[in-house]
Amino acid sequence: MSSADAFELIGVDAGPVGGDPILRSIDLVVPANGVTVLAGPSGAGKSTLLRLLNRLDDPVAGEIRWRGRPLTEWAPTDLRRQVAMVFQRAPLFPGTVLDNLRVALADVDLERAGHVLEHVGLAPELLDHEAESLSGGEAQRMCVARALLTDPAVLLADEPTAALDRAARGTVEDLGRMLADSGVAVIWVSHDTDQLRRLADHVIVLAEGTVRATGHLDELDASDDPIVRQSVGAP
Repeated sequence: MSSADAFELIGVDAGPVGGDPILRSIDLVVPANGVTVLAGPSGAGKSTLLRLLNRLDDPVAGEIRWRGRPLTEWAPTDLRRQVAMVFQRAPLFPGTVLDNLRVALADVDLERAGHVLEHVGLAPELLDHEAESLSGGEAQRMCVARALLTDPAVLLADEPTAALDRAARGTVEDLGRMLADSGVAVIWVSHDTDQLRRLADHVIVLAEGTVRATGHLDELDASDDPIVRQSVGAP
């Protein structure tokens, strides 16, 4: 992805219509490469920002652009094939793992389905297993596999390891790193400063609905803002 592929937010307010905004006057460029971690205190607007990027929510003011075009010019289904999202709790559909993959790509064949499972570290033999039989870590990786079937340019991850044990967390983190290294831009919400420091190529710190700081870890570690330092686990 080139810099022209970045998300740009211009004067964005977001939140309930007629209510107090969750995000206020956001001017921001979200990098189009590597792993960008959205950090900050609870209630800062991290998940709200993530949802704006594939139009699960729309801003109440301002504009968001991707690849130089306002998001409102993208059909939501086309946008979400290119800007995929995984959630804290993996949403499972009735049926087998293959049935779940076909939610994203109805005509996926067994060969491609098996290949995408292998890409996320799962055995192709799981295709005929009931999705509900998967462990938490397996289910989360299957959901990433499902998202990858549309060949997205961006993967949005909303605290994808928060409900997982340590071993499964590490596996999903490794998957996020692998995807970023392969050219998929990963935008990841995390409250875990240790995880942030393992993963982040770029960091955006939100607090009280505004952008408090952006940059690389070494820059934010040197900040004199205590909220920024706490949010990134500065030494």
